Amino acid sequence: MLRHLDIRDMLLIDRLELEFRPGLNVLTGETGAGKSILLDCLGFVLGWRGRADLVRAGASQGEVTAVFDLPPGHPARTLLDEAGFPVSDELIIRRVNAGDGRKTGWINDRRASGEVLRTLSELLVELHGQHDDRGLLNPRGHRLLLDAFAGVDLGPVRAAWAARREARAALERAEAALAAAKGEEDFLRHAVAELDKLDPQPGEEAELDTRRRAMQGAERIREDVARALQALGPQGAEGAMLDAARWLDGAAERAEGRLEASAAALQRALIELGEAVSGVEAALEAMDFDPRELETTEERLFALRALARKHDVLADDLAGLADALRARLGRIDAGEGDLARLREAVAAADAAYGAAAAALSEQRAAAAKRLDAAMAAELAPLKMERAVFETRLSAAEPGPEGCDAVAFTVATNPGAPAGPLDRIASGGELSRFLLALKVCLARGNDALVLIFDEIDRGVGGATADAVGRRLARLAEGAQVLVVTHSPQVAALGGHHFRVAKSVAGGMTTSNVAALTASQRIEEIARMLAGEEITAAAKAAARALLEPKVVGS
Repeated sequence: MLRHLDIRDMLLIDRLELEFRPGLNVLTGETGAGKSILLDCLGFVLGWRGRADLVRAGASQGEVTAVFDLPPGHPARTLLDEAGFPVSDELIIRRVNAGDGRKTGWINDRRASGEVLRTLSELLVELHGQHDDRGLLNPRGHRLLLDAFAGVDLGPVRAAWAARREARAALERAEAALAAAKGEEDFLRHAVAELDKLDPQPGEEAELDTRRRAMQGAERIREDVARALQALGPQGAEGAMLDAARWLDGAAERAEGRLEASAAALQRALIELGEAVSGVEAALEAMDFDPRELETTEERLFALRALARKHDVLADDLAGLADALRARLGRIDAGEGDLARLREAVAAADAAYGAAAAALSEQRAAAAKRLDAAMAAELAPLKMERAVFETRLSAAEPGPEGCDAVAFTVATNPGAPAGPLDRIASGGELSRFLLALKVCLARGNDALVLIFDEIDRGVGGATADAVGRRLARLAEGAQVLVVTHSPQVAALGGHHFRVAKSVAGGMTTSNVAALTASQRIEEIARMLAGEEITAAAKAAARALLEPKVVGS
C-alpha cells in the first residue's frame, strides 16, 4: 500500500505531503489544476520514463519520496532481498532530479538505479489509463493475466520443459562427443595396439633401470678383476716370483744358510699368491654374464621411456593410459547404442512435455471462455453491451510456460473485426474496457496499488455510477487511486483529495488537500454544476454522498 508521498520542487508543486489510506482514494480538481502532476511525480520516483522537465522553475533540484507498506509475503520483499537491499515492513523510495537532468534514486537509504526502481515498481503499482503501456494494454502480460485468472499450476509444464531441455542437451553432448571420438578413432586404435604390443607394467621402468645399472657396474668390475688376474698371473707377479725363487735357490746353496729364511718366505708368498689367483679366477667366473641380456634390458627400458614421452605421461602411467584409451574406443563402439537410448529419452521427454502443454492449453482455453463471459457481463452496465471481448489463443514457440500466445482483443461494433484493445477502442471505450477487465481479473487481495487515470472520461450518469461501483469493488481487495472528473465516481471514494492551482507573487503552484465531509459536498457540487455552486447542486451532492458522509 502507498502510505505517504512527499513532493518537493517538482513541476508546479513547491512542497506537498500526502497520506493515503487503504480502499478507494479519489483525486479531483478543475482541468489544468495539476492532477496529472501527482502521477508524473509518482512515476518519477518509481523510475518510469516520462517527461524530462520535472524540476520546478527556479529550484536547483526536485525530490520525491514514496513510502509503501510491505506486509509479510509481499513479492517486493523477495526482489529487495535478492538485490541486496534492506527489507522491512516499510519501504522508502526517494529520487532526486538535479537541475542538470541527473537523476539519483535510493531504496531504504541505499543507492538504486532507475532500472532497479522500474523493476520494483512492477511489484508495487499498476497504472491503467488511455496511455497505459505497463498494465493491461501490455500484450506481453496477457498470458500471465489469463493464467492468474484460471488459477493454473505451471509447475508440471515447467518441470516437463526442464526435463525435455536436459534430455536434448544430453543427446547433443553425446552426439558431439561421439563425433569427436570418431575423429580420433584411427589414432586410438593405433595407440592401443602399440601399448598392447609393449604391454607395460606398473613399476617396470624402475625394475629395468636397476637391472641395467647392476649389469653395467658388474661389467666394469669384471674388467678390473681381469686386469688384476693378468697382473698376478705367469706374465705378472707369479712369473716374477718364480724367477726370483729359482735365482734365490741357486744362490742359497753357495750362501751357507744365509738365504734359507728368505727362500722359505718366498715359497710361502708363492703359495699365498696361488691362493689369491685361484680366488680371483673364481670371482671372475662368477661375474660372467651374457652381454645380450644387457642389450635386451636396455631396449625394453628405452622403448618404455620413448612411448611415455610420446603420450606425455610417466612410464608407470602407460598401463593406465592403455585402459583409458581402450575405454574411449569402447565408447565409440557402444556410441550408437547410447545415442539410440538418448533419442528414446528425448522422444519420451517431448511426449511428456507435449501432454503437459496440451493440458495447460485446455485449461487456458476453458479460462478464456469464462473470462469472455465475465467480460460480457461487465460491459453491459458500462453501456458497451454491443462490444465483444475475445481472449484469443494461438500457437507459440514451446517454452517453460507452454506453447500458447494470449491476446486480449475487442470488436466494438457487431460485424467489425476484432483487434488489440488500444487499436480498436476509442478513448472512453478503452477506459471502460480496462476497468471491466481489471474487475474480472481481480484476485481479491491484490498486492499492487491500482491507479486509474481519468478512466471515466467520456461517461456520465448511470454509466459513471457503474464505473465508480466497480472501482469501489476493486478497492475492497486493493488500494485504488483514481484521478476522476466524475462526481458519481468521486462520491464512492473512501478518501477524497482535491487538487487546486493558485497564483501568488507571479508564481503558479498546485496544492492537494484531503477533504472533510463538508468540503466533499462543496467539491462534488462544483463537479456537478461548475463554478457557480447552487443549492440544488449541493443537494445532489449530498444525495450522492449520503452513504459515504456518515462517519467520514
